[in-house]
Amino acid sequence: MLIDLALVVGGLVMLLVAGDFLVRGAVNLALRLGIPAMMVGMTVVAFGTSAPELLVSVQAVLRDAGGLALGNVVGSNIANILLVIGLPALIAPMAMGRESLRDMWIMLAATALFAALAMTGAIGTWQALVLLLAFALFMAESVLRARKGRVTPEDLEGADPALPAGRLTLYLALGLAGLPLGAHLLVTGAVDIAKSLGVSDLVIGLTIVAIGTSLPELATTLMAAIRREGGVALGNILGSNIFNLLFILGLAGLFGTMTVPAEMLRLDLWVMLAAALVVVPFIWSGRAIGRITGLALLLGYAVYIWLLFANGG
Repeated sequence: MLIDLALVVGGLVMLLVAGDFLVRGAVNLALRLGIPAMMVGMTVVAFGTSAPELLVSVQAVLRDAGGLALGNVVGSNIANILLVIGLPALIAPMAMGRESLRDMWIMLAATALFAALAMTGAIGTWQALVLLLAFALFMAESVLRARKGRVTPEDLEGADPALPAGRLTLYLALGLAGLPLGAHLLVTGAVDIAKSLGVSDLVIGLTIVAIGTSLPELATTLMAAIRREGGVALGNILGSNIFNLLFILGLAGLFGTMTVPAEMLRLDLWVMLAAALVVVPFIWSGRAIGRITGLALLLGYAVYIWLLFANGG
């Protein structure tokens, strides 16, 4: 058990460090290539921050642990709303600007599409292709909207015009090498823990793995709240949820069929849909999420985690 826990912790640390290296390298490469800022945010940075979920899900499918892959994404999307928005809101109000309305509607559509496909009982080849087609349409629309200007250092957090080419290459290499290794360690430890405790790989994915792979979004949002720039992280959260459902599960579904557990259809899908709807009135009205609402979100997340284990896991 101790070895498995060490694998999980080591895998999480490696995923976070490697993901940070990949984002740094990708952002600075985009700056040198002059790619539009929005395109960078919706592709390069979105891929970098969601890379842990992507690698974990693919590794889980290859190890015939489809519940872990599904739980990872569904659990991450739930945590991104209830935990990643709720916790920083205790520090400072989280701005909910109406400029995020487009991303909000797309996130709701992606959530509804995945829920409808999950009702078929599995995410296999044809369901995966539907998700990837939706992602391709989303990306095509994003690229068309992004062709208005070229990127500047001010548009990209962490961009350094003076970064040496050697260091840029090192960041990319460490990120690309560390992510699959970290995912392998995490999935191996998580699956073994689930087996030894008699807990389903779905619950492990919905809790330990989901929270772990949501740490980049949580860290970013916490720093934004500390700096009183809560609105900065909202686009990253919405974009991450879209990316998780359409691209990550779409790609993972091409590597093998993920059977949707009955308990996910009874509870987790509905919690994810409810969490997605929570932000609608705030973004629609432009009102910030304050401490009371943030506390309510955290309590809701605590109740959800309790239900997972109270129902037998």
